[in-house]
Amino acid sequence: MKRILFKAFGFFFFWTLFFEICRAVFLLYHSTKTYALTSSEIGKVFWYGLRMDLSFAAYLSVIPFLLFLNEVAFRKRVFLKIVSVFTYVLLPILVLLVTIDLELYSAWGFRLDSTPLQYLNTPAEMLASTASAPVWLLALLYLLLLVIGILGFRFISRNWSVSPKRGVKQLSGELLLSLFLVALLVLPIRGGWQQIPLNQSDVYFSSKLFANHAGVNVPWNVMHSLLKKNHNTKNPYQYLDEKQAQAMVQELYQPKSDSVPSLLRVKRPNVLFIILESYTAKFIGALGGPAEVTPNFNALAKEGILFQNIYAAGDRSEKGMVALLSGYPVQTTTSIIKTPKKTERLPQLASELKRLGYATSYYYGGELAFANIKSYLINGQYDKLLEKSDFSSEDYNSKWGVHDHILFDRVLAEHQNPKQPFFTTVYTLSSHEPYDIPIPAKFPGTDEETSFKNAFYYTDYALGRFISAAKKMPWWQNTLVVLVADHGHHFPGRDQNDAPSKFRIPLLMTGGALAVKDTVVTNIGSQTDLVPTLLQQMGQPTHQFAWSKNLLDANATPFAFYVFNDGFGMVSPQGAVTFDNVSQKPILRAPGVTDKQVEQGKAYMQTSFGDFLKK
Repeated sequence: MKRILFKAFGFFFFWTLFFEICRAVFLLYHSTKTYALTSSEIGKVFWYGLRMDLSFAAYLSVIPFLLFLNEVAFRKRVFLKIVSVFTYVLLPILVLLVTIDLELYSAWGFRLDSTPLQYLNTPAEMLASTASAPVWLLALLYLLLLVIGILGFRFISRNWSVSPKRGVKQLSGELLLSLFLVALLVLPIRGGWQQIPLNQSDVYFSSKLFANHAGVNVPWNVMHSLLKKNHNTKNPYQYLDEKQAQAMVQELYQPKSDSVPSLLRVKRPNVLFIILESYTAKFIGALGGPAEVTPNFNALAKEGILFQNIYAAGDRSEKGMVALLSGYPVQTTTSIIKTPKKTERLPQLASELKRLGYATSYYYGGELAFANIKSYLINGQYDKLLEKSDFSSEDYNSKWGVHDHILFDRVLAEHQNPKQPFFTTVYTLSSHEPYDIPIPAKFPGTDEETSFKNAFYYTDYALGRFISAAKKMPWWQNTLVVLVADHGHHFPGRDQNDAPSKFRIPLLMTGGALAVKDTVVTNIGSQTDLVPTLLQQMGQPTHQFAWSKNLLDANATPFAFYVFNDGFGMVSPQGAVTFDNVSQKPILRAPGVTDKQVEQGKAYMQTSFGDFLKK
């Protein structure tokens, strides 16, 4: 038994330690950037990066652990020799990746992934980006790491021997142990027991990008990137001539007014930005839905400004996050938030307000590692991120984490005497599947649509409870509350995937900082339009949010663009058109939709995805 454990754990921890050494070499190679980190931050680089090291060490251990299992079963040395060959073949390849990354990071500013595959057909350009690389130093480091790896493996494998013959009982025990060790690798591979498997977000901990990047395990990153096929650089939406497409999109954003109506009593209000999970307009009484589902939202609509014709830019939470906080369009077959090196290039509302002196925080009852949301928020320079792990395990009463009323209670508890002005983002989760709620069901029925309806009602209950308490706070009179959904929902009615009604969502501004009340804005707009609408109210520039317009601008072109799986929708006062890229024809086209609107939708799809590829 000891011999089996010695082989397995020795091999696993050999790779783990080797990757930690590689990380130390990376920090030394980039000593200038490392010097800007505190000793505590350097320690965290290793600590946070360890989880990814363990994950890739586990990937590398799967085949050897199976070979160890066969060696126990058949008592043949050949299986141990195969492990040695496997290791000696992998070492030069992995060391090459680590060495290439050392210099490419200097040139590109992100850790090595599948991106170089984009340039295999243009090797001259790829080499040009590293033309000044210290080749001899890199060669020396390659040899050094390779020797360390070879010597390290020889050290841990020097006493490996063929298992002696055993009785049936002992053999059965050894086989079960070996099989258990193979199965156990699943835990480090996925990064632990948590609901969301390991991704780049899990090594992000700092507002300093270099510290976050240093924690990434390069071989893991390359593998992960290849599996996601992020190396695709061909735009599949080449509908029009590029210049024509860009001109049509620019035309959509060109009309602008010199000034817009002022809605605020103060120029620097606190901002409570509440993102409501799956909050479709179809269940909002103030937007034409049944009045009994959202009584609190309906009442708040009378106290603020309700935007009647707002559409989600996509159909997933992480996509809506980028549209709302960065004013950036959604990609149909992927999401920019899943690629941290791209989100680093996006503007964010949080960083813009932080520049103005705002204290910034983000509250979520689930795991921020989901879909790389955490890395996106860190890139947005939030001062504080609070998630599931920051709550007591006793409060874990939902599949996703903690229910909305507990989340709102935590926000209130930490805003008794907050630094002002503040920008606090709160993201609810209880109206997400499986729709379990901590209060008795309001509406009878056990079907999925009724369950969603009850969860919707519960979030409205938690929201009303929170707003009532917030109104008693001294900061309320200087606070703007923004209520908006991350995306819509096919319920009620089981909308088709492309249906405009599935994407229509609520947007409401309320709070003591508002100078107007009981107002309805009918302009057609998108989630991407919210950030400039807020910033212009504060007298701030919005040029960095190029894919946005002001929802209060009477001269702006009223339209909303959204995407679904390999298709898009374009909504205007003339009606809506939805287009399927596979069949290359409209799915839905209202009678008033012009050919120009269809072409505008194609142009928007083409140029926005092209911009994503260039990030």
